[in-house]
Amino acid sequence: MTFLTVFTAPKPFTNPHIATIQRNAIQSWMHLGPEVQVLLMGDEEGMAEVAEDFQIKHFPEVKCSDLGTPYISSMFDTARAASDAPFLAILNADIILMPDFVAAAREVSAQVEKFLFLGRRWDLDVVNEIEFKPDWEIQLRQGVERHGTLHGPVGSDYFLFPRQLYTDMPDFTIGRSGWDNWTIYHAVKSGWPVVDVTRSTMIIHQNHDYSHLPGNKPPYDLPETKKNINIAGGMKTMYTILEANQVLIDGKLKPAPMSVPRMLHRLELLITNDELQGSRRSIVRWLKKTRRKYENEL
Repeated sequence: MTFLTVFTAPKPFTNPHIATIQRNAIQSWMHLGPEVQVLLMGDEEGMAEVAEDFQIKHFPEVKCSDLGTPYISSMFDTARAASDAPFLAILNADIILMPDFVAAAREVSAQVEKFLFLGRRWDLDVVNEIEFKPDWEIQLRQGVERHGTLHGPVGSDYFLFPRQLYTDMPDFTIGRSGWDNWTIYHAVKSGWPVVDVTRSTMIIHQNHDYSHLPGNKPPYDLPETKKNINIAGGMKTMYTILEANQVLIDGKLKPAPMSVPRMLHRLELLITNDELQGSRRSIVRWLKKTRRKYENEL
């Protein structure tokens, strides 16, 4: 029986480096074992060929915005319809997973019924296709230990949750900021455990440029990002991994410890509004700058 279905909406496979890291990511998911199902969504160039090459399911008819960006809501609905797995995970298509991801999911699901599972990632430069030999995981971990960088708690590249949750996901667009923050916000406000698994899993993000986006820049200022934030309810809903209320350590769930970054981010959310001006804007900038000095704390 399938335990977990992971799904993603990859970028076009036209850029050689993007194609390489996406193939690496997808293959790593396929190596999690027969209990894990992989789904690709969207009709970006090259996706159908990759799905055929890897013999995994592809859903090109996912609903999209006027600009052709897949809707998160449609992706969630498609995943539920295509799978009977009790747990679902949405991932960015550049994220490499290893077996500790599934192990952590089993540990969390054995302790709580409703939850959101997330964590920080390790950033790593990867330029070649990974050879998935028996020791691939050991070599990759060694590479991260030598050259990787732990990303700050603001980026969220993966979410895992029971299939009965998030059945009312708004029409956010994938690959644009805001939807991931709302996902955390919704879980917190719903009273679910929001579990930070950073200490129990090594999740690897393969570094890349933004040549697939207008201006070759991150998506923060794109119109679809602004629309996502508006749909979410504004800047006060921009929760991050710092709002996790549980941590997974040695297989056990524990209350998330208070830390300087957590306290500073709570202050940011308290005084943030959608039109920051004057002294309030200055205070928020100072809080962000100060918080980042402490973000390497786990």
